[in-house]
Amino acid sequence: MTRLGVLAALLLPVGAALAHPLAPGLLELEQVGPTRYAVLWRTPVVRAGAQTVAPRLPAACASVSPPVTQPGSAEVMTTRWLAECPEGLGGQVLTVDGLAGSGINVIVRVVNRDGAELQALLGADAPAVTVQFAGAPAFTHYVALGAGHLAGGLDHVLFLLGLFLLSGAVAGGRERARALLVTATAFTAGHSVTLGAAALGFVPLPQAVAEALIAATVLALALELARPATARAGLLRRRPAAMAGAFGLVHGLGFAGALREIGVPPADLPLALLGFNLGIELAQLALLAALWLVAGAARTLPAPRAAHAAPAYLIGSLAACWLLERSVGLLA
Repeated sequence: MTRLGVLAALLLPVGAALAHPLAPGLLELEQVGPTRYAVLWRTPVVRAGAQTVAPRLPAACASVSPPVTQPGSAEVMTTRWLAECPEGLGGQVLTVDGLAGSGINVIVRVVNRDGAELQALLGADAPAVTVQFAGAPAFTHYVALGAGHLAGGLDHVLFLLGLFLLSGAVAGGRERARALLVTATAFTAGHSVTLGAAALGFVPLPQAVAEALIAATVLALALELARPATARAGLLRRRPAAMAGAFGLVHGLGFAGALREIGVPPADLPLALLGFNLGIELAQLALLAALWLVAGAARTLPAPRAAHAAPAYLIGSLAACWLLERSVGLLA
């Protein structure tokens, strides 16, 4: 733990304004006539940047009805309209402007009357897609969305760092590695249960409440890490796997919010759940592997005696800010 504390500031993007990636947007075009499409545009209300994020249809397409914004949740805004595309959409380019710096991704879904379908994931690095109905399967896009949701979520990343430190894996050795594996598996089992249950509608917990609870789990983990070595170990340190599983149940509610908000079509939900969860696991394994490698390198570096406390205080400070911010938001 001592050596890893030296590199904590380099490992963690502490200046990030967002604790977790925002829910993605959805651009859906469903063919309702020979050249007519019903357009649905759903975007999160909160974004990282102040710029406008908006879809741009091919130049040949023209709106034939005014956009109508429908009332929804406080977290998303939904707009619908009809568009006439004389050349159809096959081979055409769909673009979402303003994604750079917005902190969100957008799922694009195009459905023809003959059943042909396209799904793509747009982001700051790829804000446009050419409509090719023989493209990559939707499953890969949900995997990418799940991986991006965990890797881009500072609160989830800090929680995994805390579990890494709590397991003692930074000291190396097979026993430490085994403890980390058991703890990470328990966390996976916990969030997988509530991810599926919440996405299917069995756990109707508001997303804002889930995010506040996630911040509380990160804070609890930081408090345990900051406990003096001479003090009696808390429940988290005595039963890390059990507590990781319990806290995983809370984090699964947060993961499920990303799927709920985009309105995944019911027929795609099993595939979306599988792909999204797989993406989370791949990102989790990659992060833990990176921490293991960095910790191994850091063991050879000198470090001040107080450096072991740096990660705990860093994690705890951010978690306390998030908990306060999200709790105030619940009362607003």
